[in-house]
Amino acid sequence: MMLSGLWTALDQGLRVYASGSAKVEIAQSGRIALQRFTKEIREAGYGPHPERFTAIALAEPSSLVLQQDLDGDGAILANGESITWLLRGSVLRRNAGGGAQPIINGVTEFLLTYFDAKGAVTARLPDIRVVHVRLTVGAAVPSLLSATPPYTLTTQVRLRNR
Repeated sequence: MMLSGLWTALDQGLRVYASGSAKVEIAQSGRIALQRFTKEIREAGYGPHPERFTAIALAEPSSLVLQQDLDGDGAILANGESITWLLRGSVLRRNAGGGAQPIINGVTEFLLTYFDAKGAVTARLPDIRVVHVRLTVGAAVPSLLSATPPYTLTTQVRLRNR
């Protein structure tokens, strides 16, 4: 009887720990991915002659291609000058010339909305000044000990170089 009571207490403690740990991991990985993504949006359009290229080459609801002229040659050709962010399955990926590398697993939503300087939704690439990002992350590997609800992060990012 004592062992049964002890087992129940240990099992409950393990479930609480697993649930808390999973929530923290999901939130932290989502914040890190969003921080990196927003930094690169702000840097889009950088270069000595920004009028020669668009800061955003592709703007879709779940993918984005950012451009910057790092070497100052007026062409977007070198690695790191064109950066693609996309959701493939439940993995948010980033490609800066070396293949689409995974950034975060367990993504259930990656939604991008684009706005012009007046705050109106736009799909015209040269007019994009603000990107609204909604990222929802769930557990990459479901736990048998606890059900962890998804974690949603949202932000708006203004392009600095446009």
